[in-house]
Amino acid sequence: MENNSLTIVQNFLKHLTERNLEDLTLLFSENLDWHIPGDESKAEWLGKRNNRKEVSAFYELLWKNTQPISAKIDNIFTDKENAVITGEFSTRMLATDKVVDSIFCIQMVIQNNQIVKYRLLEDSYAVSQALIK
Repeated sequence: MENNSLTIVQNFLKHLTERNLEDLTLLFSENLDWHIPGDESKAEWLGKRNNRKEVSAFYELLWKNTQPISAKIDNIFTDKENAVITGEFSTRMLATDKVVDSIFCIQMVIQNNQIVKYRLLEDSYAVSQALIK
C-alpha cells in the first residue's frame, strides 16, 4: 500500500483541532516511537510513549491541563515516509493561568499509513516555567 504522508498529516491536524481522540489515536501505529522532551515533573504529559493507549493518555492529560489560545501552521513538508510541521502556538496552563507562546516543530515517520515515530519540539523551558505557581 502506498503511503500518503500529506493525507495523514491533514487528518492528524483535523482530528487534533476537533479534539477527536478516537480518530486521532487511530492514526498512530500500535507500537511507536514517541517523544516530547521536557520537564516531566512539571508537565506529566511530556516524555516518551510507546503505544496508542499511551498516546490517548497523553492527549487526555494535555487537554485536561491546557487551553489552546491559538495555533498557526507555517510549513508542512512531506515525502513518502516523512512529515515535518512547523509553526507557532499560544497555550494557557490551567494550573497557573499563565500563557506559553512557542514555536514548534513536529517530525513524523509514516509507514503503512500510520505514524510510527513522533517528535514534538517546543519551548519546553517556557512550558515548565509557566507551570510554576
